Amino acid sequence: MKKAVGMEQTHPLFRQVYEFILNRIERGEWRAHDKLPSIRLLADETKVHRLTVFKAYRALAEHGKVYVKDKSGYYVSPDSLLPLDTGEGTVVSSYQLTNPLSDIQRIPAKYQFSQALIDPNLLPNLFLSDYVKKVFDLYPKVMGTYSSVQGDEELRETLSQHFRQHHRLQLSAMELLITSGAQQAINLVARILLGPMDTVLVERPTYSVAMDIFRREGARLIPVEITAQGYDLEKVETLMRKHKPRMFYMNPTHHNPTGYSVPARQRKLLVELAERYRCMLVEDDPFRDMYFAEEPPTPLFAYDTEGWVIYISSFSKYVAPGLRICAVACRFPFMERLITAKSLADNGTPLLNQKIFLHYYTSPRLQQHLGKLRTALQVHKEIMEEELAAAGWEWTAPQGGLNLWVKLPSTLSVEVLFRKSMEQSIAFVPGEILDPLGEMKSWIRLSYSFASEAVLREGMQRLTALSRTL
Repeated sequence: MKKAVGMEQTHPLFRQVYEFILNRIERGEWRAHDKLPSIRLLADETKVHRLTVFKAYRALAEHGKVYVKDKSGYYVSPDSLLPLDTGEGTVVSSYQLTNPLSDIQRIPAKYQFSQALIDPNLLPNLFLSDYVKKVFDLYPKVMGTYSSVQGDEELRETLSQHFRQHHRLQLSAMELLITSGAQQAINLVARILLGPMDTVLVERPTYSVAMDIFRREGARLIPVEITAQGYDLEKVETLMRKHKPRMFYMNPTHHNPTGYSVPARQRKLLVELAERYRCMLVEDDPFRDMYFAEEPPTPLFAYDTEGWVIYISSFSKYVAPGLRICAVACRFPFMERLITAKSLADNGTPLLNQKIFLHYYTSPRLQQHLGKLRTALQVHKEIMEEELAAAGWEWTAPQGGLNLWVKLPSTLSVEVLFRKSMEQSIAFVPGEILDPLGEMKSWIRLSYSFASEAVLREGMQRLTALSRTL
């Protein structure tokens, strides 16, 4: 039997169609006694064999979710719309929004290694307060008006000049959209590009929230291994040719969680593949300025001339997380669709946030701050590595970013370590959450950026000591 590829590759393809139909019923798209699409129509919509759809319908009928009328077709069973009481509590609908990373990060922890954020004490809080006052002097009516949907024109012009000068990105202010953080940008792009059963290439491992967003749209995920040498481009081409993905979501610079950076020689080739196979490259780039030695390679967007790259540049990590400023670069006509999606989401990022960011971003103080921040983050990384060295754990030292991707000994259960760690107020991210296949059960992500140096050292000592007792 043909198997699905991606997160669900261990499940038969008909199971994906089964869940696709059930999700739409539970969303209310089809109501009790509504006639469902014919096997032929649904096979065309989901791009699978008719026999696959037939098996899915048969399984739904066996489970009481649909019923059959002779020579008429399949209909929604009223029982499928009601929660099932098994005597042991109510069974939750199979369609539910998930965000396991957020679930972990919401749990209070003294030793916080699950959040890829920067210690607030390392941010230029006093400097920013000066710019807040300056903004109100320059724009006394800033609180009384909205930003344009696309974003403040002054900010977009400034950012387009910055990208041209520093990253060789040839774009105009009209090719930039300001969003409320990178997560909103990913969300908007997914809503535009993806539909049920569409295919998305994602790195393995990758940012779990992005995967949750793609799954919410009904997409199928296909993993692309990322290593210190980048991707296997022959495999990438094979996947593009075979599965015709709508997009390839990537974080090629100081990758989350591994810290790897895709080499420059591969970036141009990836754009050529995207053009050839009509696959949108969604380049998420939040850690570009967080490097320890050499600057990273130029973004893939620099090689894009045909509109096959969407570039997401977030500044929230290292300027002011509370401002939630992110710039999305893409070509027309996709920008038109993105602006429309943004207008439906929130009608524009707050103008005050944009103006505060603008005047700090263009100041000499920012460059001073960045230099100091890189040094501080490198010290944090080295403290974590020093404490891990005695534990016998494995990792590749990153050249930038905020995380260590750590492999534990096979004798140590990440599940048990996580549970015991949370009892001692130590938080980290289990690797299987970041794996589109859900199989990286010996890996964990440790973020060295959020805790102070003293708390970082103490927390790592506690974590490694705990591991030796298990």
